[in-house]
Amino acid sequence: MFQSFIDLIFPRICAGCQQPLIYKEEQICTDCRFELPFTYSHLQVDDKLDKRFMGKIKLEYSLAYLKFVKGGKVQRMMHELKYKGNIEVGELLGRMYGFDLKENGFSDKFDLILPVPLHANRLIIRGYNQSDSLAKGLSESLKIEWRNDILKRGISTETQINKSRLERYENMKDVFFVNKSEGLLEKRIVVVDDTLTTGATLESCVLALNDVGVKNVSVIAFAATY
Repeated sequence: MFQSFIDLIFPRICAGCQQPLIYKEEQICTDCRFELPFTYSHLQVDDKLDKRFMGKIKLEYSLAYLKFVKGGKVQRMMHELKYKGNIEVGELLGRMYGFDLKENGFSDKFDLILPVPLHANRLIIRGYNQSDSLAKGLSESLKIEWRNDILKRGISTETQINKSRLERYENMKDVFFVNKSEGLLEKRIVVVDDTLTTGATLESCVLALNDVGVKNVSVIAFAATY
């Protein structure tokens, strides 16, 4: 009752459709949850996803939760997370996908979850790393440790927006490094990013991890262009 009264004065807004949330809805309204464009890449081979990494890096699993459509609900949710400081929607999406993965046998496929890091300067300006919240949510559902002190970004790159495929790869070359390699030997790592386009960012992360003797690496993107 009290929450309903508060919502009338200060309405909570759905990150997907920007409409007011009703009582007990959290971050994403019920309608949007049913209408989200899921990829189901954890249930079947996803050639469109796999081909972005084929011949470049070896992955145990390449997974994406949602299809990114320009102007759609997923883009609005990613915008809320990345630019408006709504880390709660990131944690919620992480828990939601983590639950789906757990229900389909993925809770024993990984040993450690690593978010794609921001450069220290950008982290100071933004105040948070959107991928941390996604990794945290996954960790809560899968009961797998996540850490943001292992994978680091050593070069502050230009934005990837409006760059060609080749320019994106050149922009991300040798960007990441492993800050703490202790305990990583023979570990099954999954790297988490918010949005996947060409795959250049995740590829650079995987190459850095391969240098320290991990058993295998997988990637998870919460939104992917198709």
